[in-house]
Amino acid sequence: MRIDGTRNAVLSKLLAMLWIGFLAIPLANAVPSYSRQTGMACSSCHYAPPELNAFGRTFKLEGYTFTTKAQVTDEKKDHNAALQLLEAFPLSAILDVTFTSLKSPQPGTQNGNFQIPQAASLFLAGAWTSHIGSFVQITYDSQGDHFSWDNTDIRYANHGGKLFDKPITYGLTLNNNPSVEDLWNSSPAWGFPWTGSSSAPGPMAGALINGGLAQDVAGAGGYAMFDRHFYVAGTMYRSQHIGGAQPNDGVGFGVNIRGVAPYWRAAWETSTKNNNLEIGTFGMHVKTTPNGITGIEDGYTDYAVDFQFDHTVPQWRNDVISLRGSFIRENSSLQATIAASGAEPIRHHLNTAQANLEYHYGSKLSGTVAYFNTTGTSDQLLYAQAPVSGSANGSPQSNGYLLNLSWWPVQNVDLALQYTDYLRFNGAQNNYDGAGRNASSNNTVFLLARFVF
Repeated sequence: MRIDGTRNAVLSKLLAMLWIGFLAIPLANAVPSYSRQTGMACSSCHYAPPELNAFGRTFKLEGYTFTTKAQVTDEKKDHNAALQLLEAFPLSAILDVTFTSLKSPQPGTQNGNFQIPQAASLFLAGAWTSHIGSFVQITYDSQGDHFSWDNTDIRYANHGGKLFDKPITYGLTLNNNPSVEDLWNSSPAWGFPWTGSSSAPGPMAGALINGGLAQDVAGAGGYAMFDRHFYVAGTMYRSQHIGGAQPNDGVGFGVNIRGVAPYWRAAWETSTKNNNLEIGTFGMHVKTTPNGITGIEDGYTDYAVDFQFDHTVPQWRNDVISLRGSFIRENSSLQATIAASGAEPIRHHLNTAQANLEYHYGSKLSGTVAYFNTTGTSDQLLYAQAPVSGSANGSPQSNGYLLNLSWWPVQNVDLALQYTDYLRFNGAQNNYDGAGRNASSNNTVFLLARFVF
């Protein structure tokens, strides 16, 4: 059966937006193989997983290579190569058991979905050599009933050097998700929410950099931290389409990068005894031919600002208060989608604002309140009407707040309760989809039991 250009363009866009809601949820970057390698507890690197503290950021910056454990070694002699290899293979696993309940069930479906598991992951996470380390994740998705490649960051790092008599750490990264190599929890790959449901509906509009390319690209880049204050990074990406044809023909994929897509990151960090502040910017430029590798191109330019502030309160037994936020502006030129009658012939943009405030009660308990707001150009072709997932008025606006309470009875078990409240969903508060569903119908109670070993 032949699918015409209009239906194909709209379908590709909808699928991409649905994937944004799922892929933007960070699974974890706190894995016990790092603890086994360093001989240190999870709390040495994290306020609460996946939130890195100062030592955790240094560990990641230096390529996941710091170790206190025994290694198999062989010194470099003459024409023979050296060897530095961990005695223990750096493997870890995560199992997520979840329960999801909506205020109103999606039509024709069960409410109160219980999943054992919602997802399970295997990790190759640790030092490969004295300068090379990895965070490599393979995840089982219970809805798709298959394993697939997940977040990956393989690094070469060199530290201890000097530039202008100031310390510098620099390295190279191979990764598959823009911002996955970042050190802070205010950029997309490791930003809040730390967990979420795979069965609850999410807003259809989202910036491409905000999870829309996660695991669908392959990139090579570099980074540097100068004088412990200034961080810069850059990566060039190509589409890889795991599960798609190779060589890549682009068929069935809404984003096929033409040439390379550059991602950039710059940040400034300063620390005192009880305070740490980061202010930064990141962005990406993508040219893409939907559903093929030739033809008219769509273009996306995303640029963002972010901040993170962590304050340790000595009077409260060194509990930590964290405040984070980001603003992403996406400008797009959708010539290919317009030509396929998948968008109106106008200039498009999206604005995404996110902020969260978190209190860490030691390493045992944390509570977070967050606000999110997406606005942009209304387009009744791009954001088409459809039950539950669509927009009756073509507006991409969605906003609301999240409340999260997480308890770690031990550092490798997380029990979490999360509530999402939508004030507006896909453009409206009431009857947003034209089928009688209200934004509040998608309010979600989510329970998580995460086991990490």
